[in-house]
Formats: sequence, structure tokens, C-alpha cells
Amino acid sequence: MATNYDRLDAGQRAIVDASVETYARVRPALKAVTSDVLHTLRDMFKDSEEADPLFVTGRTKTVESFKEKISRLDPPSEPGGTPTLKFPDPFRILNDMVGVRVITRLPRDNAIAANLIKRQRDIFDCRGDREKAIGSIESGTYGYSSRHLILRTLQNDAVKAYQAVFNPELPSNGSYFFECQIRTIFAHAWSEIEHDIRFKSSDPRAWSPQFDRQFTATAAMLEVVEKEFAELHERYEKVRSFWNEAGEGGQPLTPDRIRDVWQTLLPHVDRKVDDDWGWAAELVAAHGFTHTWQLVELLDAERITEVRKALDHRYSPGPDRLLDDLLLWRFGRDHIDLTAEPAESPVHPRRDSLQRRLKQIERYRLN
Repeated sequence: MATNYDRLDAGQRAIVDASVETYARVRPALKAVTSDVLHTLRDMFKDSEEADPLFVTGRTKTVESFKEKISRLDPPSEPGGTPTLKFPDPFRILNDMVGVRVITRLPRDNAIAANLIKRQRDIFDCRGDREKAIGSIESGTYGYSSRHLILRTLQNDAVKAYQAVFNPELPSNGSYFFECQIRTIFAHAWSEIEHDIRFKSSDPRAWSPQFDRQFTATAAMLEVVEKEFAELHERYEKVRSFWNEAGEGGQPLTPDRIRDVWQTLLPHVDRKVDDDWGWAAELVAAHGFTHTWQLVELLDAERITEVRKALDHRYSPGPDRLLDDLLLWRFGRDHIDLTAEPAESPVHPRRDSLQRRLKQIERYRLN
């Protein structure tokens, strides 16, 4: 398969060959720069309470990859003209000879990691910050999301050593531009596969429009998966907060609060025909439940499963009925006495219903 280098004329090859020779000579020193910034970033995240990426990795561009990239051509400026080298002075233009990747769990973590890096002003100077998905969002298309930072080192000793190797006649200032990509684990997997197929396949004859179509479809699915995981994480954090007696868990159990807790924990059991949660509030208040954590403790998944088995509901119960049954399961006859009609009342349909259901629970427990 033809490479970018194969398409160059003799003059362009001479320029590329000279740059490749220089790069091969200085690459060992550049690998030390990569190692230095990589360790700096890893230590920064290790000491941080804000960001906890899955991993931080880095690489120094290989000689072959460097050669292929700087062999790219720009179309001629005039019809019939000669294509020109896209990177005639690569050591001044390219920022990706040293590349670092910060791989996160969720899209929200990208911004947290980027902001943390950008605040390290005594180590790095951020000279570029671009969200790669923005163009896709604004154009109504799909692509992977990745935050790209262009960082400049400040008074870095490894960079000074590299600069001394690159050109010993110039003073070393320790400043070097490199690229830092921040993206989720899903976007990372997608982009690695896409890069291997779409960008490393240099022979256009091996390309099919179906590839573009499949990449677009998988990018769309990726976006949906990331949103689902983001929502799952938000729900998890919210549920965790319900147990904090000094915070969300200590909030009073108003009817609206009961509704919010119920719809967070049991959204699949929300069959109320109205939005009145007053009776639910009366039920829990009868047992002295005054704070959110007490309701959350009652709505235990294993307890709900046992109640469903014990009462063998003919129809899936709505919130009011299920809450009533959970309190009956936990408090037994006390629940009947606190919430039903007095035993001496002329009619007592609720008391009769609760007593019948309690007998079912007691028989279930005996088995």
C-alpha cells in the first residue's frame, strides 16, 4: 500500500528525511520528557480528592509514525500547482510528538480532570483547550468526545536536557509543547479502533463508505451508553445521600419528599393516579418516621421482594399499597392499631383487610 512518503517528490523527500534523521537522534531525550510529564500528572491525580481517572498513559511518537505524519501534503494553492508539505517545520509546528492520555469513567470527569490540570500554573501553561465533540454536536452528527489540552512545560529539567541534545548552541529554557487528551474509557476504546481502521489505513482502495456508516452508528450508541452510565452514577450519588443523616437523609418527610424518594428508589412502582402523597406521609408519621433516612431504610429491596412473595398480589401494587404492606410486614399488629379503624367501630374495612394480609404474612414466615 502506498504511504504518504511514497507520494512525495525528490525535494520534499529530502526535507522529510532531514527531519526524520533529527527526530531519530533526539527521540531518546524526548522519551525522557514524556516520562517526566507522565509521572507529574499521575502524582497530581494521586494527591487529588477531585479527580480519580482510571489511568494516565503516555507515548512518544515512533520514528515511523513521525515520518508518515510529516509526509502529509496540502493541496496546491492554485489549480495545476504542486502540493506542499503540511508540516515543513515539524519541530516548531507539531504538538503531538509527546502525547498523554487521561482516561476517565464518565463524561463529567473530563471537565474535572481538565480543570485540575489547568490550575497547575507553576508546572504547565495551558495554551489550548478544545472539546472535540463540539463540532459534532453543533452539526447534528456523531463522533467521539475528547478534551484536548495543549500544555507547555515550565522550567522542566527533562525538557532542558532534550533541548541541549536538539540544539546545544541555543539556551535551554525548559519550555515544551505537548498534547494531553482527556476522554472516557468508552471513547478511548472507540477512538483506538477508529484510528487503526480509518487513519492507519493509507490505501484509499481499501476504504468502504460502510465503514463511515458503522463508525457513525457506534458513536451514536456510545453517546447513549455514556448518558445511561452518567444517569446511573447520579442516581447512585443521590441514593447515597439519602442515608446521610446530617444531610439529605435528615430532611423531613413531607409528602413531596416521600414522592421524590420513592421515584428515585422505585421508579417502576409509581402507579399513582394522582400526585397526592399525603396518605403516605400519614402512614409513616404514625410510626414516628420523621426523616428521609428512615423511609429509605424501610424501602429495602430484599424486604420488598419478601412482601411481594408473602402477599402474592394479584395486581402490581401502587406506592400507597406497597408502603402499607411494608409497614405491616415490619410492625405487624402495631401498624393495624395505629392506622386502622378502632376495633369497636361499627364497620372496619381497613382493619379487616390489614388483618387478612397480616395472616398471609405470618403463614409465609412459618414456611
